[in-house]
Amino acid sequence: MFTGAVAASYYGTPRTTMDVDIVIQASAEASTIVDALMKAGISTEEKKIKAALASDYRIVTLEDPQTHYTVDLILATEPLEKQAATIEGQPTYIQAPEALILAKLRMIKATIPPERAQKDRDDVTAILRHTPVDLDQVKRRAAKELTLQTLEELLPGERVQREKRNPATGRKN
Repeated sequence: MFTGAVAASYYGTPRTTMDVDIVIQASAEASTIVDALMKAGISTEEKKIKAALASDYRIVTLEDPQTHYTVDLILATEPLEKQAATIEGQPTYIQAPEALILAKLRMIKATIPPERAQKDRDDVTAILRHTPVDLDQVKRRAAKELTLQTLEELLPGERVQREKRNPATGRKN
């Protein structure tokens, strides 16, 4: 499932990025993940996958040797909060907007110095402006994750719509 700038651009305001963030369910062994990546034409070392699976961070950065682009492969153990989408005519999955906002809030909280988190702040603001979200759910979860204050700082003046979203586009009906 896509997350990060690709998902933020889908729900909010398109922006450039030098990497693609992809979340996969990581209940498999490292060799199974490596085999799946190889079938997709992506090479990596099994030891990188094993190290990520053993760490709390659980992210593997894969570099394209021909470009400066990277893929951050996020190995998730929790169920994925995703929705079906179409990007550039291709069916795929993207992170649900509520889960994406929460992930961005966690990044804002963890980023030092704070001014380096401006893209994440802008992403949250744009998602709230352009995509209906369950704001009550986001607030409850943000309170548990100790990021509610950051969310509230981004809310003033924002027009958060609570209409049902079209499952095919993620946009309001």
